[in-house]
Amino acid sequence: MTSEEILAGSILLVDKPLTWSSFQAVNKLKFLLKRKFDLPKKFKIGHAGTLDPLATGLLIICTGKFTKKITEIQAQAKEYTGTIVLGATTPSYDLETEINAHFPTEHLTEELIFEATQQFIGEIDQKPPVFSAIKKDGKRLYEHARAGEEVEIQARKTTIYEFQITRIQLPEVDFSITCSKGTYIRSIAYDFGLALQSGGHLSALRRTKIGDYSVINAVTPEEFEKLMHNEI
Repeated sequence: MTSEEILAGSILLVDKPLTWSSFQAVNKLKFLLKRKFDLPKKFKIGHAGTLDPLATGLLIICTGKFTKKITEIQAQAKEYTGTIVLGATTPSYDLETEINAHFPTEHLTEELIFEATQQFIGEIDQKPPVFSAIKKDGKRLYEHARAGEEVEIQARKTTIYEFQITRIQLPEVDFSITCSKGTYIRSIAYDFGLALQSGGHLSALRRTKIGDYSVINAVTPEEFEKLMHNEI
């Protein structure tokens, strides 16, 4: 990798660590690249699709002219793996907030759980979580939520191409899902609980693919720093 390649345009695949924001990951690579190659102060760099701090996995970072490809990359199908905890809900639909309600799970069987996935295949109407960055009345939804303000959230169309259950050890259910741009997996977890006449929230999430790009070929920020240090 050279400074000319960075400035002309490159695609970097990062395995985002848990608790890191996507912004932090971009800033870390920006700092490392500038230090290594003495790049201009305002060279172009950005990511193609945000990952929540509590999610890990594939974050695509584009530099130079390749930042123009961000919209195209974001539009591609995404693949995730994760864990849903049944029998309880949280306001954020994940572990960002504490459990606010408990529900029965005694009626749940493997057959019911497998059958429930079929309700989500194809184009569906999905309400984004109230703890999300979508703007409503000039404020982020999470700002309304943290202020205790109730807002009406409009459902959005999204498409689920595949939804597979990979492990059942109640109250935990592991899954693999392939979906279109704009799908909130936290909402899938919440709605999956409702479909099972129980509650549900997301306890783990990992993005494994965006289009043909795979996390298998990604490096952590720490690994990227070592590569920069060792590169001649």
